[in-house]
Amino acid sequence: MSDSSSPQPQPGRPGGAGRYAGPDSGALVLCGARLADGRTVDVRLGGGCIEAVGTAGSLAPQGARVDLAGYLLLPAPAEPHAHCDTALTADADGPASGSPEDVQRRTTEAALLQLGHGATASRSHVRIGDVQGLRSLEAVLQARRSLRGLADLAAVAVPRVLTGVAGADGLAMLRDAVKMGAAVIGGCPDLDPDPAGYVETVLELAGEHGCPVDLHTDGDDPARLARFAAMSGGLRPGVALGPCAGMARMPRSVAARVAEQLAAAGVAVVCLPQGDCTGLERYGSRVSRPAPVRLLRAAGVRVAAGSGALRDVANPVGRGDPLEAAYLLASLGEATPDAAYETVSSAARATLGLPEVRVEAGFPAELLAVRGERIAGVLSLAYSRIVIHRGRVVARTSAVREYCDSAAEVALELPRQSQR
Repeated sequence: MSDSSSPQPQPGRPGGAGRYAGPDSGALVLCGARLADGRTVDVRLGGGCIEAVGTAGSLAPQGARVDLAGYLLLPAPAEPHAHCDTALTADADGPASGSPEDVQRRTTEAALLQLGHGATASRSHVRIGDVQGLRSLEAVLQARRSLRGLADLAAVAVPRVLTGVAGADGLAMLRDAVKMGAAVIGGCPDLDPDPAGYVETVLELAGEHGCPVDLHTDGDDPARLARFAAMSGGLRPGVALGPCAGMARMPRSVAARVAEQLAAAGVAVVCLPQGDCTGLERYGSRVSRPAPVRLLRAAGVRVAAGSGALRDVANPVGRGDPLEAAYLLASLGEATPDAAYETVSSAARATLGLPEVRVEAGFPAELLAVRGERIAGVLSLAYSRIVIHRGRVVARTSAVREYCDSAAEVALELPRQSQR
């Protein structure tokens, strides 16, 4: 289905939106794109960055061009909370395979699905320990290497227990995971007998290696969240908590106080509008609302939104679509459409430690073109998309809506695709 009556550009045609710029090609010019502020512009890309932005028709093509008439050009989203190693397993007969080959295949496919939706970077949480040891992590790291040039994938090492006698093995494995290439230290303190001790261990190790921290927590205990904030304050390169849906069940005054504590400590919150994920191991207990995004943002907390589960045991119908996460926040009244898109783009990128993206000269060429005129419209009907990573088109989705012959179709000039 198409979200516009305009003809869909075809791959390989001169000036068509399907024309790709190779990795070693020269400048790529995006022609006639609409920006969120209403301007229609040409954008020239080169060297992985935006070289120039000018009025429509002002930039002469120097090599490949992409006609973006009818498209809204936005900073590309990022996926701040994925579980690619367990993705796409909902239909498995029996327990999902944990072989390195299957984990790498699932991770690659999930990352490409997210990329097709617009996420040029993602952070995937990977369980370490138990019977899998470090095999799943190694498979995800291999997938990351194979995706280089298409999308950026960061792995989060997630040990189960880190305190007491049982936690010794988990801590040793976590250290090995960081040496292997896990870029982020994660975990779920809610599942440890000593949640505060778990967080203390994670923060200490992260401080030693200069790694970011990204922890799973339901966030239903205000005292525990206050302690997390006090322990995490000042850690660089940063701490994120999520999905924190439990904060939505707190009295508003209590949640507001916790939000202020998280903001003061510089702790980001990654909410999951679709519901829980595999990290919390509460399969089948779908949450009714995400974290209180409007309240958190009002307190000064950076809030990013993620897709979470992607067709696994925690959610058999997940899509891995950042725009769906933004749509859900807007539809629930937790953010305006523009603010909702910010949670999956600029806020998500900042949470992942990535450079800021604006459609201005000098910024990274990480962009998403969606057929439509305004952010609210594309969140509602975001079918056709063109994804740009490091200055080249890496994914394209085109959809066409057709109607059968009818008086209404003629009178209303409904969109149709010619059959040739």
